[in-house]
Amino acid sequence: MGKIIAIANQKGGVGKTTTSVNLAASLGVLEKKVLLIDADPQANATSGLGVDVESVEVGSYQLLEHSINAKDAIVKTDSPNLDLIPAHIDLVAIEIELVDKENRESMLKVALSEIKDDYDYILIDCAPSLGLLTLNALTAADSVLIPIQCEYFALEGLGKLLNTIKSVQKIHNQELDIEGLLLTMYDSRLRLSNQVVDEVKKHFNEMVFKTIIQRNVRLSEAPSYGESIITYDAGSKGANNYLSLAEELILKNN
Repeated sequence: MGKIIAIANQKGGVGKTTTSVNLAASLGVLEKKVLLIDADPQANATSGLGVDVESVEVGSYQLLEHSINAKDAIVKTDSPNLDLIPAHIDLVAIEIELVDKENRESMLKVALSEIKDDYDYILIDCAPSLGLLTLNALTAADSVLIPIQCEYFALEGLGKLLNTIKSVQKIHNQELDIEGLLLTMYDSRLRLSNQVVDEVKKHFNEMVFKTIIQRNVRLSEAPSYGESIITYDAGSKGANNYLSLAEELILKNN
């Protein structure tokens, strides 16, 4: 039985897509069968894995409106053991289109039920908002991984996200767990980075992943080549960080 993990934070620029793409690729390299779902209209996870967004004809949009089966939306990637359900800018319209649908929060959950057992992990790259798209991801997920950047406003908005998760647990998905908080964009030279790490660990303790994702130039370059850090530069600090995170995740779920 596969585990569905939503990667969510309503703040933009915290490393959500970077984490989705590189964690998925790292799990694949560690011989887990992985599906990454791009549920963000910006479609950065799609282009970050080398898929031309303009050429996407079926993807998460059609999946959410139930006009296709999940199997028909899957695209193979060049990364070992990693499949993708891509996104297209059309996804922007889905929030309006789902508004008057019955059980609109469960559209993704229903669509994924037929393929959940085909994968070890299904990761969902969420949009930077707490709208209907993210609500669908949280309703479909077994757990949520929350990236937090090591910067001044790191904890701002986190309370709001945790409240949303609580209400999803109460109303739509009682089984939803918090997989963990992931500290990203860490720079050991900055006192502020270290203060944020201490603060998050003090508040959230066991919920924080031991692995911390460091700032790394190669990590920012990889998406422009349509590659994960694993295929772009396997020896880089960024690749080591995400492989370490993947190992920690696997260990946690054994």
